[in-house]
Amino acid sequence: MMSIVERELELKLVLSPERSIPVPARLTYRTNDPYAVHIAFHIGSESPVHWTFARELLVEGVFRPCGHGDVRIWPTKVAGRSVICVALTSPDGNALLEVPSAAVAAWVERTLLVVPPGTESDRLGMDEALAELLAPLPADDLWLGDPWTAEESPSQDGEA
Repeated sequence: MMSIVERELELKLVLSPERSIPVPARLTYRTNDPYAVHIAFHIGSESPVHWTFARELLVEGVFRPCGHGDVRIWPTKVAGRSVICVALTSPDGNALLEVPSAAVAAWVERTLLVVPPGTESDRLGMDEALAELLAPLPADDLWLGDPWTAEESPSQDGEA
């Protein structure tokens, strides 16, 4: 059975050191995709902007700087508030977001209770999927059996 852990919150999109704008977002964690977290940013367009990255990045980013490339996360204080900064890079541009630390930490904790670290692979169902993939089908008997009956057996010298 799949479980979903979601949290609606308001992030701040940092436009400059003096200016930021609020951005509603939804954090989503699905047990059938146990290594990933999903964030949907509602930026006033017809459809939200979606990002997916490793849950481990967010788990570590609550405590210390981590990530490189497209997603970087680090904890800090801004105007006396504890926040987690999330820097996102794509071919379309860059974004720096500030997320309330307490809200993210509580949400991350909920995901860790649902799927503890180190048990993610148990949720993937790899053994069941492989067993299903490798299970013989009724038509496989045609391929596994001898295609030649004793009377139709080809001659040893190659004549029919």
